[in-house]
Amino acid sequence: MPVEHYENFPVASFLLPRRLAPAVEAIYAFARSADDIADEGDATAAERLAALETYGQALEAIERGSVPPDPMFARLAGVVAGFRLPVTPMHDLLSAFRQDVVTTRYPDYTALLDYCRRSANPVGRLMLELYDAVDERNLRDSDAICTALQLINFWQDVAIDLAKGRIYLPLEDLERHGVLESDLLGHPATPAWRALMRFEVERARALMLGGAPLVRRLPGRIGWELRLMVQGGLRILDAIERADYDVFRRRPTLAAADWLAVGWRALRM
Repeated sequence: MPVEHYENFPVASFLLPRRLAPAVEAIYAFARSADDIADEGDATAAERLAALETYGQALEAIERGSVPPDPMFARLAGVVAGFRLPVTPMHDLLSAFRQDVVTTRYPDYTALLDYCRRSANPVGRLMLELYDAVDERNLRDSDAICTALQLINFWQDVAIDLAKGRIYLPLEDLERHGVLESDLLGHPATPAWRALMRFEVERARALMLGGAPLVRRLPGRIGWELRLMVQGGLRILDAIERADYDVFRRRPTLAAADWLAVGWRALRM
């Protein structure tokens, strides 16, 4: 499972009930296109923010009960009305995308978690809404899983993000482990770097395992979908460890054998 972008949406999954497919596809189209506005192409920061502001205005229209003329937002308006979905998680996503345009460093873990709260957690919350599975425990564990997946993506993509001028590793963690920001440009594979990444991997794994009990409370297809996501994320962490935390020479991904392990571990959950 590639833990990246918005591929954590089960858009094409055989586990997704047919009745929910149009809703998931509509939410995915919104999230994916807004993320691309913030992160792809050669638009200026001002142009990206203006385009995201247009998205925010469309969401506000949907909240008022209007149907925007844009086909993507018209479809999203139908899903919001049909499933009585809250629009706040979508506003949170836009907030995170705006932050991506202007923020390239995170001083500490608290600041990074706040970003994940808006960039990743809304996806899980919307899925719980669609499955009518919203309660305090489920929201808490879903947030833990989604934040863990986001962190795993960051640790998997350190080199890719660095090429874009972004560092998601908390700066306080770099300082604590004696890794300079300038060191990253040299693609370090030093003991200090490995200690830093070991710390981040263990923290992400603990967060994922903390939210994992959710898979046993959600019945049917959503439970199985979530099992695969959890085990896929954990397997990526294993791949980072197998690479001795050198995520610069080769991006840790899952091969066919890893997928077999993911499926077996999902069954055992």
